[in-house]
Amino acid sequence: MSQAPSYEEDMLLKTVQSFLDQEVYPHEDMVDRLGEVPLELGRQIEARAKEAGLFAANLPEDVGGGGLNYKAMSIVEREYGKTTHALHSWIARPTEILLACEGDQIERYLAPCVTGEKRELFALTEPEAGSDVMGMKTNARRDGEDWILNGSKHFISGPVMPDFAIVFAATGVDDTPRGPRKRVTAFLVDVGLAGFDCREGNKCVSYRGYKTFQLSFDNVRLGPHQILGEEGRGLELSGKWLGMGRIWVGATCCGKAERIMAMATDWAANRKQFGKPIGSFQATGFRLADMAIGLRTADLLVADAVERADEGRMQDQDAAMVKVYCSEMLNKVADDTVQIFGGMGLMEELPIQRLWRDSRLERIWDGTSEIQRHIITRSILRPLGA
Repeated sequence: MSQAPSYEEDMLLKTVQSFLDQEVYPHEDMVDRLGEVPLELGRQIEARAKEAGLFAANLPEDVGGGGLNYKAMSIVEREYGKTTHALHSWIARPTEILLACEGDQIERYLAPCVTGEKRELFALTEPEAGSDVMGMKTNARRDGEDWILNGSKHFISGPVMPDFAIVFAATGVDDTPRGPRKRVTAFLVDVGLAGFDCREGNKCVSYRGYKTFQLSFDNVRLGPHQILGEEGRGLELSGKWLGMGRIWVGATCCGKAERIMAMATDWAANRKQFGKPIGSFQATGFRLADMAIGLRTADLLVADAVERADEGRMQDQDAAMVKVYCSEMLNKVADDTVQIFGGMGLMEELPIQRLWRDSRLERIWDGTSEIQRHIITRSILRPLGA
C-alpha cells in the first residue's frame, strides 16, 4: 500500500486534475448559488469527458468503457471528491449492475449508457424502507408472462432526468433458516411507460444542483425481458454495486478532506492572533495533526479495500469500514476547519461553508454510519453463531 504510483497511474491522475481545473472547479460557486447545473454546462462537461477518455471509465473495454481497474478508479474518484458531486457526476460512471444485461438489453440499456445517449437511476430506497431493504413495499406480481409493478421510491439521485431506472421490487417471499425473506428482483423500467411517474424530489443543502428524484409506479406493465439478471436475485446484484460504491464514497471523502485540510493549513499558517500564527497554538495545531492522522488512515483503508476488490476477496465489512471511517473523518476535518476559520468559515464568500455542507451527506447516503456499523458487527458475531 506504500508503493509509488506507476507511470500510467501518475498520467491518469494528471489527466483528471487537468480536466477538473478546466471544466469543473470554475463553475462550483455558480452551481451552488443557482442550486442547479445548467443543462448546457452539464452537456459540455459530458462531451469533454468523452474527449478526455474519462466517460464510463469504470466499465470494461469490451463493452466500450475505459477499462480502468479498481485501483485506477480509486485515483479518479479521490480527485472527483475534491469538487461538487453536481458537476463531476456529469462525467458518467454507469452503475456496474448494468453488466448483467443480456441479449437485447445490451443495446437498449447498457450500450447507450456507455456512450452517454442514456442515463439511468439506481432505485432502491423507499419512503418507509431506506436502510431496511426488507421493509420494501414496492412489488411486482405476475400477470401471464408480464409483471405488474406498484410502489414508490425516493431520494434516488442523478444529475439529470433519466431515461430509465433500475428498480428493485419484491416478487415473492422465500423461507430461509432465518425466517421468511422477501424475494427481490431488479427491473429495467423506461421513463414514459404508462403508470410510471418520475419527477424531481426534495432539494438537499448538500451538493446543491445534484438532483433527487421521486418515482411512483401505478400498475406499470413490464415484459419478461425487463428483468435484469434473474428473478429473485436483485439483492445479489445490488450488493455488487453497493460494495464498491461505498469504497468510492470513501475515496471521494479522502479527496475532499485533503482539499479542506489544505485550506485549514494555509489559514493556520497565515492568520495571526496575539502576534503569532494561530497554527502555533496547541488548540489549532493539534486539530491539524488529527486531520493528518485521520486522512492518512482513511487513505490506507481505501487502498486496502481496493486491493482486496482487485483480488476478488473483498467482503461487505471491508466496504462498510471504509464508508463509516472515511465519511466520519471527513466530517471532523470539515467541522474543525470551520472552527479554525472562525466566523469566516461560515461566510458565503469562502468555499468552507459549502464544503462543510457537502461533507455532511457522506455519512448518510449509500448506507448510514449506523448501517455500516451493523454490517461490521454482524461480520464479527455471525461466525460465533450470534
